[in-house]
Amino acid sequence: MSAGTADGSAWPEGYRSGFACLVGRPNVGKSTLLNALVGEKVAITSAKPQTTRRAIRGVVRRFTPDGAPAELVLVDTPGVHRPRTLLGERLNDLVRDSIAEVDVVALCLPADGPVGPGDRRLAEQVAAAVEGRRRTKVVVAVTRTDLAGGDDVPQRLLQAQQLAAETGLDVADFVPTSGARGDGVATLSDVLVSHLPEGPPLFPEEQTHDVPVDVLIAELVREAALDGVRDELPHSLAVVTEEVVPREDRDADRPLTDVFVHVFVERDSQKAIVIGRGGSRLKDVGTRARRGIEGVLGTRVHLDLRVKVAKDWQRDPKQLRRLGF
Repeated sequence: MSAGTADGSAWPEGYRSGFACLVGRPNVGKSTLLNALVGEKVAITSAKPQTTRRAIRGVVRRFTPDGAPAELVLVDTPGVHRPRTLLGERLNDLVRDSIAEVDVVALCLPADGPVGPGDRRLAEQVAAAVEGRRRTKVVVAVTRTDLAGGDDVPQRLLQAQQLAAETGLDVADFVPTSGARGDGVATLSDVLVSHLPEGPPLFPEEQTHDVPVDVLIAELVREAALDGVRDELPHSLAVVTEEVVPREDRDADRPLTDVFVHVFVERDSQKAIVIGRGGSRLKDVGTRARRGIEGVLGTRVHLDLRVKVAKDWQRDPKQLRRLGF
């Protein structure tokens, strides 16, 4: 038995498909969890808060407990925070839009820290967004259990239940997880899939994410650039892939791709930090980013990095548009 799609194609009887978004405060392990669920690196990760700036989508294919195939599209979202810039406001808007468009919302609460005011505000926001939408389910993922000690995990699960009761959030399941260690990842995946509606496949069978190559390259460079910087500089970094072109006159068995990337900061002093003494830090960023880019492109890469100043770009609507926000 099979069902039909609008274009006349068919999908297996009982096939489930839909979207689930991971939401939470900054730096609660959403991107690490997304990568673990997908089974490959789709989103960059960093110890710096607000690393995620885009709604990254990864595709998970599993079977339901009754044996029917399912396709789960996971949406990684920026950390919800009190915005200080126009960029921050737009990132929060992106989260709100994602919550409104999915079948399942996975609220991420870290096991290695107490439930706080930010978690409460987000729980209230999710409760308001899904109110009256019976098709939208809410799951709480208690994340970073590998960093928790002693009785932290059961305490956090209890706090999550109390938070749900106090904010009127109707939670279908509570799942402790560690994206870094893999604990609870399969369980969470099964839980999310169980709440999906029946529907057709959404992506080609071989596709595991929808991140454009130029965006993925820029994110890999930004991930490398974030390592070791502090204070306000992580928030001031933006990266844009300008061009990706195969090198001409190369032997077919020795292809080389030229990749041109611009790293933007907000002030000249930040530019000097990113470049480092004699260009040493920028060279190190390029070396580490190139490994990931070569994995994406499948060829050797010549990476050309240029650092530019875009003054106060986080607060400038025109520059935000130019940088893709």
